[in-house]
Amino acid sequence: QVQLVESGGGLVQAGGSLRLSCAASGSIFSRAAMGWYRQAPGKQRELVALITSGGTTDYADSVKGRFTISRDNAKNTVYLQMNSLKPEDTDVYYCNAKVLAVVYWGKGTLVTVSS
Repeated sequence: QVQLVESGGGLVQAGGSLRLSCAASGSIFSRAAMGWYRQAPGKQRELVALITSGGTTDYADSVKGRFTISRDNAKNTVYLQMNSLKPEDTDVYYCNAKVLAVVYWGKGTLVTVSS
């Protein structure tokens, strides 16, 4: 069983930065594709960024150039560096791991960007 625990959310002013972390338990981390998703109340969860086990990254158009996803396999942790934050980035951010067609989710961390 894999557990994902997010941290690093909080309140920040527009234009500011936050770094989210997601610590994974278990021995599968290095083989997992990791992603960050976000969801606002009443809306569908959407992909923000992902990183494959080989380090290939992809981003939603809305965050390209502002957010950076990275991983540290030695620490079983994936990060999301968020810069130039906008009020529309306010959401609950969820960590996701996919390995061997099995998907795991964290419980989420709230990011609030004030204008």
